Amino acid sequence: MRSKGFTLVELVIVIVIVGVLSVVAVPVYKGYTKKAMATEGKTLLGSINTAQKVYFSEFNNFVNSTQSSVLGITPGTNKYFTTFSLTGNTTAFTAVARGAGSAAGITLTLRATSTAGPFITERGL
Repeated sequence: MRSKGFTLVELVIVIVIVGVLSVVAVPVYKGYTKKAMATEGKTLLGSINTAQKVYFSEFNNFVNSTQSSVLGITPGTNKYFTTFSLTGNTTAFTAVARGAGSAAGITLTLRATSTAGPFITERGL
């Protein structure tokens, strides 16, 4: 007579395999979620870049942090990147967006000049 089912050894092997897969998969998944969160920050920086270029074309100067309301960008509706800082002068500007909540620790920096396109650096990914 044959009994149906799995042996204890077979069950332990399956549990070990699932454990190894989860040890590998969880960090990879967390990396993907951080990159997805950073996409919101990149979108915010892209909006800032566009607004800065428009402002520069009209006034031949970039907006700095004391004038940032002129750009008309309201990141408060974002989930992860709700604030930004801005420095600007007649030749270049830098915008920094820092993640909040579960995106804390992610910092995106955009640098652009009147002659060169935007360059974004990422930290915390």
